[in-house]
Amino acid sequence: MSKRLAVAIATTLSAVLASTALVAARPTAAGAATGGFDFTRAQAATTGLRAPWGMAFLPDGSALVSERDTATIAQVRPGSAPVRVATVPNVSPGGEGGLLGIAVSPAYAADQWVYAYFSSASDNRVVRFRLSAPQTQQPILTGIPRAQFHNGGRIAFGPDGMLYVATGDAGNSANAQDLNSPGGKILRMTPDGAVPGDNPFSGSRVYSYGHRNVQGLAWDEGGRLYATEFGQNTWDEINHIQPGRNYGWPVCEGVCGDSRYTNPLVTWSTAEASPSGLAYANGTLFAAALRGTRLWAVPVSASKAGTPVAEFQGTYGRLRAAAVGPDGWLWVATSNRDGRGTPAADDDRIIRVPPAGGPSPSASPSPSPSASASPSPSPSASPSAGPRACSAAYRVVNQWQGGFQGELTVRNTGTAATSSWTVTLTFPNGQRITQMWGGRYTQSGATVTVTNESWNGTLAPNASTTAGFTASWTGGANGTPAPVTCTAA
Repeated sequence: MSKRLAVAIATTLSAVLASTALVAARPTAAGAATGGFDFTRAQAATTGLRAPWGMAFLPDGSALVSERDTATIAQVRPGSAPVRVATVPNVSPGGEGGLLGIAVSPAYAADQWVYAYFSSASDNRVVRFRLSAPQTQQPILTGIPRAQFHNGGRIAFGPDGMLYVATGDAGNSANAQDLNSPGGKILRMTPDGAVPGDNPFSGSRVYSYGHRNVQGLAWDEGGRLYATEFGQNTWDEINHIQPGRNYGWPVCEGVCGDSRYTNPLVTWSTAEASPSGLAYANGTLFAAALRGTRLWAVPVSASKAGTPVAEFQGTYGRLRAAAVGPDGWLWVATSNRDGRGTPAADDDRIIRVPPAGGPSPSASPSPSPSASASPSPSPSASPSAGPRACSAAYRVVNQWQGGFQGELTVRNTGTAATSSWTVTLTFPNGQRITQMWGGRYTQSGATVTVTNESWNGTLAPNASTTAGFTASWTGGANGTPAPVTCTAA
């Protein structure tokens, strides 16, 4: 614990509160397997972006990346130059405003909706549109206060299927405590913008309040929501967000000796963090730090935080966004062309970090060893004879009551390159796949057949690819399918 923090606690907390667990984050020696990822083998997925702000993944495994100042959406595939696929009209960049958060509909394969949070000339707003027609926008929520600073902007779909929107106080700290203002809040709504009936305040989208400027949202496998928050001059925060709670701004910055307000899980000095995007995997939160020019890895368990570890400290400059991709790798976006950084010639970049113990970066990525995953069966050998053969492994990445996210990892176990592959599995407990990326599926009763996409059927010997999916389940347990077979051609 730092001397500054000890003094702050001594002067602001009673003896009882002083015993409350608080993490004062100082750089800890980084290892090669921090949070289940091997940071020694990080690689640039793409370069040449301009102030990337949000990342969201399409069913084919590629990422949509919003550029704040150009109002452009780029599609990113690892190893390729970014492809600009849409320019969003009505965006008015300036200061910290512009095209900010981006999200993909959980039912994208059926509805094709892309959601965006952006600054217009008069407000911040959330709209949805299709990539083929970004000019045709459906407003989801308008009238969020905007300013040069403190615009919030992160949006994400939670495991409950609801859309969560993080807003800033727009430089007016009174907004954060005003339940009639959408500023300084985390908002929760249905995909079409309506108020869910189980929100904490009747008839209101407000989920939590008392926030200064939230730019990061992430959930753990238990459905707990975490958020990053910019402090003013002293303490930045990670908070465990609970419905209806008041997180104290502007009365409190950091830990507060007032029972009306919820204390943060983690605090940093503003020079160490200025945290924006947030991701979760393997019992660890990953917070992208702008002014701190590092990625903070924070162990969490049952809403308690361990000692943070600093990765990428000063390596890539300012970091804006973090996300775990469908490929199981950790994706991190730099923000060196946002007017506050010192850009390198190839900035801005998306950096990918492979799972610890996975294949070399030149091979297709394999999934991360999530602590929440169910036991996976041993890979099943291909029944095909000759040099072309493959295996398939199944695992549950995350699950909640009645639903889950899973992955299939297909590996070429033969001596010749494959041109296509097919995986067959039989579910034991009425599971139904609802969406898949990285593969095409058909389901007849309990039997599922998955074939490759056009871009991932060719696998060199020992190379692998991953198909991810969401599914529903019924009954007392989400059972593991057996057998899981793979056939290569």
